[in-house]
Amino acid sequence: MTSQSLPSRTSSSAVLGVGFMLLGVFLFAVNDAMGKWLVSTYTVGQVLLLRSIAALLVVAPFVHREGWARVLRPHRPRLQLLRALGSTLEVGFFYWALSYLPLANVMTFYLAGPIYVTALSALILKERVGWVRWSAVLCGFVGVLVALGPDLASAGWPAMIAVAGSLCYALLMISTRILAKSGEVTLIAWQTTAALIGGAILAPVGWVNPSTFDLGFLCLLGVVSMIAHSCVNRSLLIAPASVVVPYQYTLIVWAILFGVVLFGETPSVSLLAGAAIITASGVFIFLREQRLSVATTARGAASASGAPDAVQIVEEADQR
Repeated sequence: MTSQSLPSRTSSSAVLGVGFMLLGVFLFAVNDAMGKWLVSTYTVGQVLLLRSIAALLVVAPFVHREGWARVLRPHRPRLQLLRALGSTLEVGFFYWALSYLPLANVMTFYLAGPIYVTALSALILKERVGWVRWSAVLCGFVGVLVALGPDLASAGWPAMIAVAGSLCYALLMISTRILAKSGEVTLIAWQTTAALIGGAILAPVGWVNPSTFDLGFLCLLGVVSMIAHSCVNRSLLIAPASVVVPYQYTLIVWAILFGVVLFGETPSVSLLAGAAIITASGVFIFLREQRLSVATTARGAASASGAPDAVQIVEEADQR
């Protein structure tokens, strides 16, 4: 292998990783636009039920390959159950909010989820968060307030539903971090099953018989979502997270575009400003955490080599 081939391969992997991330984000936006169109006719319970049935049909072969016993008897089952419940609430709140709010509004509130994760990780996981990241978290909260509009009282309860859903999304990410050893198939199977049960309970209330075309769309929700998840996961496998993750914020661009073209929604200036603040805060927090992760690795290497000055420099960086 020549000295030029390694950088070339690394560059190629980064481009491919970014491509998978952009495709996954686009599919999530398509999925969300489909969901908004469907909840204008069908109840949230129906959407949850039929979406989850299709998703389980897709994930079943992977569960079989993983082993049914392993999936049904996972690591820390009580926390798995709480995570699955939180996931169901998060999806339910999302579709509920979509039935009242423009697509871009709901997606803006949900993009604040990673910012909430940083704050909640300090409270729940007792992770060290320095003043730099706390400042970014504060800016993110300001972005949410700006997105809600100049008159918070006029935001209404649908906006509060979206905010509650984004908080559930943050808790979902934290519990996923704790349960990382369980494996992706187990996590998806549990949360999809919980959504199916939740949908089955809610669906009879206000049930609307779907047409054949709409039934296909309802089932397609689950399939598109699974493909989107697969693209994002593939992106993270072949390229560094620091390269590809910031591209997840292109979701707001698609949300605004689909909202304007498909639903005739015009985003307000306050929403656009809030989305910009939330995106900037989220990207900064992510890049900061990546830097601290590298610093932690360097601290371990410095400690092992017996270089106290290097350890002190890294520890000082970790405090910020």
